[in-house]
Amino acid sequence: MKAQLLKVSMAPAQSFSVRQDVEPFVNNKWHYHQELELIYFNEGKGTQFIGDNIQSFDSGDIVLVGAHLPHYWRFEDAYFEGGEKSGTADVKVAHFSEDLWGDFFLNLPENKALKDVMEKSKRGVKVTGKNKVLVAALLSRMLEAEGTERIILLMQALLEISKCSELETLASFGFQYDLEQVEKDRISDIYEYTYANFRNKICLEEIADVARISPNSFCRYFKSRTRKTYSQFLTEIKVGQACKLLIEAHLNLKQICYNSGFNNFASFHKCFKKVTGKSPLCYQREFVTEYIN
Repeated sequence: MKAQLLKVSMAPAQSFSVRQDVEPFVNNKWHYHQELELIYFNEGKGTQFIGDNIQSFDSGDIVLVGAHLPHYWRFEDAYFEGGEKSGTADVKVAHFSEDLWGDFFLNLPENKALKDVMEKSKRGVKVTGKNKVLVAALLSRMLEAEGTERIILLMQALLEISKCSELETLASFGFQYDLEQVEKDRISDIYEYTYANFRNKICLEEIADVARISPNSFCRYFKSRTRKTYSQFLTEIKVGQACKLLIEAHLNLKQICYNSGFNNFASFHKCFKKVTGKSPLCYQREFVTEYIN
């Protein structure tokens, strides 16, 4: 699947786009665009790729993605089990240009908070804490609003994000996303192939062939583009899968270990703790406690 520069369509009388998606396969690809994206998953879960960051996403999540930052939300297989359109999601998303208000407006001293939050979006930010509820409500209201009210609601949403003391930065500081199209395509192919095959052993020759470069060059190439080794990238995908299975709590730890692509429990436990900072059981207990509270 190729990385694509998507053209965001705007209505004739609107300066930015707001829409609601109920199908999990809308823009279900590694892509980027010139606009910033504010997205709210009212209903939906899966794996989120933003720059070189990989983690699970779930209902209630809100993310602000900067212009030209590649991203991809892959919904869980359950959404597609009965055919391409079997599952239903509920995603509200706004796309807007950084210069929507003009340089003069953003450079006013009163608007420093607005400018700062858009600067942070260049690495992608996840909104957490109590501000998340307000941002979700404002984004929902934008769907029905018209005229100047739409612009004011967007500004209010960004201001709420700027007040959030628990913003989670996603892509690493060194992530290089300003690449030529052929490079975007190659990274996209690596991501897509790895996600489809992470439960099986992926040898160096195999993934180098996907990238259309020699095995000797692949490791150096991948790290120079993503700031992590391919082994780290593969481990993060496996741990992300394990996190989802732990939250669902339908399987025991041994089943989760092997269903996430690990060959033995010791390796599973070590890699999981290295990525998340917690043991699998601790991660599961903390999630359940937080959910109940």
